[in-house]
Amino acid sequence: MSGVSAHPLAAGDDVTGTRDVLVVGAGPVGLTAALALRAYGVPVTVLEAGPEGRQRPGSRAIFTHSQTLQILDRISPGLGAELYRHGVYWNTQRTFHGGKEVYAKTYPDPPDGVYPHFTSLPQVQIEAYLHARAVAAGVGFAWEQEIAQVTADDDGVVLTTAAGRRWDAPYVVGADGSRSAVRKQIGARMEGTRDEGWYVVVDVAEKDDPTLPRERHFHYAHPAVGGRNVLIVPFAGGYRVDLQLVEGDDQEALASDEGVRGWLDAVLPPGYAQRTTWVSTYQFLQLVAHDFADPHRRVLLAGEAAHLFAPFGARGLNSGVPDAEAAAIAIAAASRASGAAARTPVEAFALARRSAALFNRDAAGEALAHLRPDAETAARVLAAAERAPGDADASVWLEKAPYGPRGVHRADTVYRY
Repeated sequence: MSGVSAHPLAAGDDVTGTRDVLVVGAGPVGLTAALALRAYGVPVTVLEAGPEGRQRPGSRAIFTHSQTLQILDRISPGLGAELYRHGVYWNTQRTFHGGKEVYAKTYPDPPDGVYPHFTSLPQVQIEAYLHARAVAAGVGFAWEQEIAQVTADDDGVVLTTAAGRRWDAPYVVGADGSRSAVRKQIGARMEGTRDEGWYVVVDVAEKDDPTLPRERHFHYAHPAVGGRNVLIVPFAGGYRVDLQLVEGDDQEALASDEGVRGWLDAVLPPGYAQRTTWVSTYQFLQLVAHDFADPHRRVLLAGEAAHLFAPFGARGLNSGVPDAEAAAIAIAAASRASGAAARTPVEAFALARRSAALFNRDAAGEALAHLRPDAETAARVLAAAERAPGDADASVWLEKAPYGPRGVHRADTVYRY
């Protein structure tokens, strides 16, 4: 955003004459927004609907890009490095088609002091590190604060909880997830598509004597599960396994304890199917809010409150973190302006981050077109698999296409992932 310094102020340089900015949601995006606000000298309180110490099951958002680690370091020095140290980086990626390896590459370890392309650890651990940093930075927390009503005008925002408590704020960041009450209250519409296909996703704990390599494997048409696609991804403490269902599959049966054991035994070495710690299902979503701020430009949306993407490509957390930083920058700038000028940074935030979300939505759409192909695309995949790995172009295309375009565009402090 033009005219906004990319360097945070000291945490003690609070904006004068303001009440606390409120962040709704204590997930990774909300915690990032709170940390960024403190880095820019803005007093902030996080409101979370759940109880203190809540433990949400599952690994959830595991894949943290290097650009995301850099943002976290910028708002809380050393935080990105802390996540990297506790996460997993795998050097080897393999892609198979019908059991035949069509792509394999092993990357060198990054040099000392240089982040790898990513680190992988469960979301609950990411949240724990972010929360500790937020507390140390002076962020306030209020738990069991389910938001029921949001009222905004040109002077600020009033939040009312389900229990009737009132919270007043000059600005609010809505980071309350896919079912965002804040988004609904400000009238932001989700636009896009929801694919009819389903995936079953499973967390499997690592064994004391690992027999599964710490590598990322993607299988087109895995022969052991009737030609369904399978993705296997390591994270700190275990592996995530995604099974793509096909037309006619019984989703509930394949996600049941017995169903999961059956297909996991077919795609993993012996002993892992008995180490399942979490099972869930999801669809490919390509949804973006029609506006990332309320009409008065006092409420800003970030993360899944603003957009929903499929897990393939790791676009959720890695777009939510730059959303959060950009929201904090906008609020810091708006807090130092007056009158109509205070709207300008929020307008810029809403336009830039929505543009980034549309980029991700379209990228997810390209990935979906590859994973649920029409007849023409299916024929291209089969032809490429027959030529690979000897044909390098075909091999790389088979590797890259399931995740969609990976380009990153930078514009001042705004990122697209």
